[in-house]
Amino acid sequence: MTAAKDRVRLWLRLLKVVRGIEQELRENLRREHNTTLPRFDVMSALSRHPEGLKMSQLSGVLRVSNGNVTGIADRLSEEGLVERSPVPGDRRAIMLRLTPAGQKEFARQARAHEDWIDTLLAGVSPADARAMAVRLQAFAAAAEFKEKETADAQ
Repeated sequence: MTAAKDRVRLWLRLLKVVRGIEQELRENLRREHNTTLPRFDVMSALSRHPEGLKMSQLSGVLRVSNGNVTGIADRLSEEGLVERSPVPGDRRAIMLRLTPAGQKEFARQARAHEDWIDTLLAGVSPADARAMAVRLQAFAAAAEFKEKETADAQ
């Protein structure tokens, strides 16, 4: 088998595993928390930035368009989980941050999320998990460099 075929096989297996885990997480979030994975992702990003994020920053962190984030932010705001505030000096920008209720709800969801992941990956030893994470991070860093290099050349 050629190196290219080995890498394609690896890619397909990674994709199958990731899609399976993601589907399980989506279903668990829907069933147990009446929420969606994109909503969880928005709250997760905001939890890592307690000072708040501008909508454009949040879109960048999540690697999605502003339009994708706007609807989710609107609903989270209506539910009292996210607060919006104007950005001084920029009338068009809105800062988003979790409210205390949003922090509490996200903490509850994050605990469940961690438990689900732990259960789904129970067959992977902690040492193997760390080693795989290091390898994947190195791969991601190299891929990002190549992506930036390609964009700079254009």
